[in-house]
Amino acid sequence: MGALEQNIYEDGSYLANNPTWHEEDAPFKAKYVAQLLTRNAVAFKSVAEIGCGTGAVLKQLAGLTGRGDVVWKGFDIAPAAIAMAQRQISPNMTFVEQDLLETDEQFDVLLIIDVIEHIPDYMSFARRCAQKARYKIYHIPLDLHVSAILRDSLLHGRDTVGHLHYFTQSTALATLRDTGHKVIDSVLTPGALETAALHPSLKISIANVPRTIVGSVSPAWSSRLFGGYSLMVLAE
Repeated sequence: MGALEQNIYEDGSYLANNPTWHEEDAPFKAKYVAQLLTRNAVAFKSVAEIGCGTGAVLKQLAGLTGRGDVVWKGFDIAPAAIAMAQRQISPNMTFVEQDLLETDEQFDVLLIIDVIEHIPDYMSFARRCAQKARYKIYHIPLDLHVSAILRDSLLHGRDTVGHLHYFTQSTALATLRDTGHKVIDSVLTPGALETAALHPSLKISIANVPRTIVGSVSPAWSSRLFGGYSLMVLAE
């Protein structure tokens, strides 16, 4: 990985802005990962996560699958995140302060959860990820929507959580296809709605009203107009 994203994650800046490393959102994310794996009958004996943070998604997924025969391994370049991940682990689960893409390791499934938007050269990153496992599961925030453009709010995500790139559903899918991925399945995940109780604010409550109304008819249109959604993709 390049110097830009290493600085924010290795020098403590990201931790200062996000002291929980968003681990409270892990059950929501792991739920959709498990659904995609089950719905598509994905067979696996090893699962890795690149940019695993505190390891909460991997831990939640291991619990949801109940698979004692699976090897689980999390990779992150941030020492603080790995220290948090190593506080509680289960058999067959390890976390290492290392860039997976600089290793020779291969896995059945690779999780890339809320990572690609942080990487300066995201196309090269996705191409390299494509070579590390048969199946890849990406979770990509859909930050580019009408509300964000009208409010000129995209820099907020850049300043607080390090988002360097902004996607719509169609550009996210095109990025994966253009980097050698075969898309098998995808689902819009309504993070703003499902994690609202974890991040209470008047702003979120107000924004979730139109999201809920439009989303009941078309989640895709709700995502394009009001945001608050991410795209989870299963690819080969």
